[in-house]
Formats: sequence, C-alpha cells, structure tokens
Amino acid sequence: MIPDFQTIMLPLLEFFADGKEHSKGEAVEYIVDRFSLSENEKNLIYPVSKAKVVYSKVHFAETYLKNAGLITSIGRGLFKITNRGLTVLKDKPTKIDVSFLEQYPEFVEFKNRRRDSKIKQEIEKTTETELSPIELLEKGHAKIKDDLVRDLLEQIKNRPPEFFEKLVVELLLKMGYGGSRDDAGKAIGKTADGGIDGVIREDKLGLDVIYIQAKRWDNPVGSPHIHQFIGSLANKNANKGVFITTSTFTEAAKNSIQGPYRIILIDGETLAQLMIDYNIGVFTKATYEIKEIDTDYFSED
Repeated sequence: MIPDFQTIMLPLLEFFADGKEHSKGEAVEYIVDRFSLSENEKNLIYPVSKAKVVYSKVHFAETYLKNAGLITSIGRGLFKITNRGLTVLKDKPTKIDVSFLEQYPEFVEFKNRRRDSKIKQEIEKTTETELSPIELLEKGHAKIKDDLVRDLLEQIKNRPPEFFEKLVVELLLKMGYGGSRDDAGKAIGKTADGGIDGVIREDKLGLDVIYIQAKRWDNPVGSPHIHQFIGSLANKNANKGVFITTSTFTEAAKNSIQGPYRIILIDGETLAQLMIDYNIGVFTKATYEIKEIDTDYFSED
C-alpha cells in the first residue's frame, strides 16, 4: 500500500541523512524500496492529473520538508539535508508530519502564503486527513463526478421512454457504432420483438449488427430478463447484444450470460459515466491545469 505523503516525510529525511545531493528520482526509488511497493503501485497514476502517485507524494513531502528548512534545493533538481534536518534526526522522532513542521516559522509562513482562504482551509485539514493538495483536488473531482452521475440518472428517469431510446442511440454513435443518427434512430424502438428494443450497426459499413435492450427502471434487472434477451438473440441467429438499464443488475443476471453470446451489461452508474466520458448531456464548466517546476530548465548546461 502506498503511504500518505506525511508518512513519507521521516523516511525521506533519513534518506538525505548521508549529506549527499540526491535527485527526486533517487528519492522515489528509495521510497519504493523502503515501503516494498509493487510494480503496479510504483506506476499507479491519479485519474485526473495523470501524475504518478508515488512521485507526487515524494514531491509534496520534499516541498514540505524544504519549506520547514530540513532539506534544501541546490538546483538541477537536487536536494540535500540541512543542519536543522540533521538535528531533527539526532532527536530520533517517531514521526514527521504537518503538525511537527509547524514549530518552524518558515513553514508557517509557507502555509500562510496560500492566497485562497478555501484552499488554506483544505491545507489545514491535511493534518487530519493525511492528504496532499493534489489528492484533495482528486478527491474533490471524484465527489463532483459522483454527484453528476446521480443527477444524470435522475434527469433520465424523469424523461419519457422515447428520450431514453434517443439517448442510447446518441451514446452508441459517439462510441463509434452505427452509421448515422437516422439509420440508428429508425431501428431503436421499432422492433419490439420479444426482449429486443432495437438494433444498431456494429460498424459504419453495416457488416454486423448489435441488438439492444434498454430498461429505464429503478428495480434491479434479474436473470429472467437476461435469459429472455438471450432467447431473442437466438431467434435472430445473433450473438451480440447490449443490455442497458438505469438501475443495476443482480449477481444472478451477471452470471446468466453463457455460451457463445457476447452481451455487454451497462448499469445506471456505468451509463452515466459513459455519458460524461463522451459528453452526452453534459458540458465542461471549467478546466484546471496543475503545473510544477521543470528542473531540466534550471539545470546547468
């Protein structure tokens, strides 16, 4: 498990205890080895910023230690320990965190330089939550997305069935299926054939078709509905289908797909996530960029 950035602070300071200059890459490798992180954990990235999690945590740990005067940046992306840092290690602390660093005026000044009062309040919470600023941004983004998913599903359920059918077509077209809106739109809602609500081309040439079942429900979809859909595919000599619902699928429903049939189950949460990913019924309200120092720019030739 990847430790939080405050847990990294003491081991990181101990890494610099040899008094030598070390790069961020060396620090990251040390933390990876110190906490026995797997290859997957080493390469794990945040979903929004796409920054590597371990690299980001080491970055913030170094930033906090530097602003407390325990390590110093000497250019070219290198850091080394200070006399204050060595003194701290001599006292053998069991932990270094934000509360520990607040004994140093430089660190307090660093925190007070935050211009936005809301940001300052969130930074203060890192003492309790053990989250770095970038993790707070990631957490905030996830919360906004979760709320958006719920709002999308509520909007869909409040609209007539024809709207849901149109939405399904729009989404599948955006995902690369079908020829045109007119071609796909004529198929949806027209067949009403034993568990099949419509068909859409698998590719723009129409070489194959995918049969669709769309249920705008609140209750979970059970295995009988999947079996009915499979039977309808068999009657059409088809083996590909998409079952979309605004609710969920029971475990029995998920386990009822057998034999040669390739059926994709899309529940309400997945449907809303796909709508967000393909900009169906949503728009981008704001975009934020996260930047950091380019150490190569400041390196010596």
